[in-house]
Amino acid sequence: MSSSIHDISGNWIVGPYEGGSDIVRIAIATFIGVAWYNVIELVVLVFITFKRYHGPYFWSMLISSIGILPYSVGYLVKFFGLTSATWLPITLITIGWWTMVTGQSFVLYSRLHLVQENRRILRMVKGMIIANVFLLHVPTTALTFAANLLQTPTAVAGYKVMEKIQLTGFCVQEVIISSFYMWKTNRMLRDNSDPGSRKTVLQLLAVNVSCILMDIALMVIEFNNLYLYQTTLKATLYSVKLKLEIAVLGKLVKIAHQNVFGAHGYGHGQAGGPGHFPSYVDPTLQEGDYRHPGFSAGTSEGSKGLRGPSHTIICDEELR
Repeated sequence: MSSSIHDISGNWIVGPYEGGSDIVRIAIATFIGVAWYNVIELVVLVFITFKRYHGPYFWSMLISSIGILPYSVGYLVKFFGLTSATWLPITLITIGWWTMVTGQSFVLYSRLHLVQENRRILRMVKGMIIANVFLLHVPTTALTFAANLLQTPTAVAGYKVMEKIQLTGFCVQEVIISSFYMWKTNRMLRDNSDPGSRKTVLQLLAVNVSCILMDIALMVIEFNNLYLYQTTLKATLYSVKLKLEIAVLGKLVKIAHQNVFGAHGYGHGQAGGPGHFPSYVDPTLQEGDYRHPGFSAGTSEGSKGLRGPSHTIICDEELR
């Protein structure tokens, strides 16, 4: 590799890590090792947590978890120079990156159905995720292969710019989705006076803030031109974010049900008295008479599911 490429890449964007620091190698191996451990645990937790292996939440959680493996393996092979076939680690990285990053966004989108009744917002969020596949994934992938296969200064410089753009774009995307979620759960917090439930909602908000801070941390690292650390740490942080998702899912479903089927009865909550519904529940989706036994909200008889505005169901019975 020419010295000009070294100067432009700055942090081994092209080729393996050729520095002499054992600390850097240990850091790379540690980040990737932690990510692998978390992936194994995540896959087990997904199959243990979900009773029914279907639906957008299950598949997005599973695919985004598995996607961390090829992503991290690709960077391990690339930075340690384990193969002379340049295309192999880049292909693994690309496959893993697509599934890991956009998969995480679909996890957030699937979870948003539990608290967001505005169908227009849900359609906009889904449209944003799909649009960013073409606006961010596609050009970044093209420049990734160009930079690593052609290894020209122009291609490497273009990739460096696009890497910052896509990282910022996906960070903003996740912040937007999390903001909608935090806005609605904050309304849950105001409507629910039970101390235990309020504590749980605060925990859910803290998890979302933590995920946003992780994204910001990756941006800070990238904009300080620490590409090697940003790319390997990303696998670890995304695995941590998915583990937090698993941790909050059961609590979120429980809180949603408490607010809909609370002690005051469906339609009799503190938010508005008899005949009124909490602001995050769409009464037009009500099926049957909620005042009599056997009523089910948007599910078959006996189910405890909560039907979201786009008729997506995430319910207790889908969780073990």
